[in-house]
Amino acid sequence: MSTDHVILEMRSITKEFPGVKALSDVSLTVQRGEIHAICGENGAGKSTLMKVLSGVYPSGTYTGDIVYQGENVHFKDIRSSEAAGIVIIHQELALIPELSITENIFLGNEPTKWGAIDWITAKKTALELLARVGLRDDPDTLIKNIGVGKQQLVEIAKALNKSVKVLILDEPTAALNESDSQHLLDLIRGLKGKGISSIMISHKLNEIEQVADSITIIRDGKTIETLDVVADGVNEDRIIRGMVGRSLESRFPDRTPHIGDVFFEVRDWTVQHPQVAERMVVKGSTLTVRKGEIVGIAGLMGAGRTELAMSIFGRSYGNFISGRMYKDGKEIELKNVADAIDHGLAYVSEDRKALGLNLLDDIKRSVVSAKLSKISSGPVVNESKEYAVAESYRKSLRIKTPSINAGVGKLSGGNQQKVVLAKWMFTDPDLLILDEPTRGIDVGAKYEIYGIIQALAAQGKGVILISSELPELLGLADRIYTVFEGAITDCIPAASADPETLMKSMTSARKKVQSI
Repeated sequence: MSTDHVILEMRSITKEFPGVKALSDVSLTVQRGEIHAICGENGAGKSTLMKVLSGVYPSGTYTGDIVYQGENVHFKDIRSSEAAGIVIIHQELALIPELSITENIFLGNEPTKWGAIDWITAKKTALELLARVGLRDDPDTLIKNIGVGKQQLVEIAKALNKSVKVLILDEPTAALNESDSQHLLDLIRGLKGKGISSIMISHKLNEIEQVADSITIIRDGKTIETLDVVADGVNEDRIIRGMVGRSLESRFPDRTPHIGDVFFEVRDWTVQHPQVAERMVVKGSTLTVRKGEIVGIAGLMGAGRTELAMSIFGRSYGNFISGRMYKDGKEIELKNVADAIDHGLAYVSEDRKALGLNLLDDIKRSVVSAKLSKISSGPVVNESKEYAVAESYRKSLRIKTPSINAGVGKLSGGNQQKVVLAKWMFTDPDLLILDEPTRGIDVGAKYEIYGIIQALAAQGKGVILISSELPELLGLADRIYTVFEGAITDCIPAASADPETLMKSMTSARKKVQSI
């Protein structure tokens, strides 16, 4: 590799936290105008490495060298790395919802004229930047009024305004639907054509295979290898082998279902949008769950999957209009989340950081938080029971942490998700609703979570699984309901389903639901 074409080298980077060596002698080389992917399991050190590069972890807090455009650089903070043309877009977008697109693009970097902000120039430049990223929205639109996919484009427009030379994207498509993801990937390829280098962290291996020129694999804080995608004939299986240190014979654990009778049912379920009275987010939906069964729910983003799940779980979304719910043959009415928990329902939210966990809490408190009564004597929590329960789940779910006294905010995404699962498993539910349970999680952790889901079903519990990944639904579910514009349109046995069949039912308003 010619050094003339190299824009960035990270040499022997080592970063330690109290009790943990997050990075050990990690090296990375990025060429000008290439898309360089970084792959590894959750907790491998990918995001830590990028925080070192972008100055989030400043020079002096790590050992090793960063050579950028031929010079040894020492970034003291994120502003200094941005000034050099290295811009990071985190998985949790750093936009302010109540400000406009223009205000967000220029926040902290506003153009001025005669000592005041020049909003005319700002808006004109914003329009030019938005055109470059393919976003046609009015720059005066508030961020809270555009979707996540468009927010990602605003972040990239913001980076372009900072004359970006190396763009770091941490899980850029994790929360996007298929069309938004494709648009973003096409944009990254377009930036490559303009000489901008991109470093992309993603667990979506099919996307990495599609756009990356080279891939560096990190495992347990160490560099394993760097692959040339074309020259080395890289495919998903090859990436997985590097990530987990072995081949995965199957993406899903083997399972022989033992399905019993119907024990849970909702009939003609209709729910109104919480702010827009004329909009029904769930329309006359009916579904059943049998004991020991994994029931999938497929639908495009915005179809009403999450709204259906949350409204079932103690009416925690929207305004309930009509419908009936039955459990074990008896009609039940769940007016709030406490009712739902008391009747044996549990819900793992798609947003584990905002709704699934209190990131300021430690692991042991998080695990028991949904049912404190199980470890309490009156109003007093039995701390020894709390510790024993949390330690039991740490071992059985293989949560990687030095101590259950550690904060959940410090865990990797996969381990945070295991804590959320432990929290709801502790309530001993009969029905577990899982909303995007593997979003933003690496392939190894996914396999473990699939095993947990199957084990719950093997205990005779019912599982409702919502996922945007059709292969995941086809690999795990026994039956799959499809949802379109708030209505259930079909119910297909997984054994006879394929992605094309599901997609037709996910994009059609014609109801074909049959009792299976």
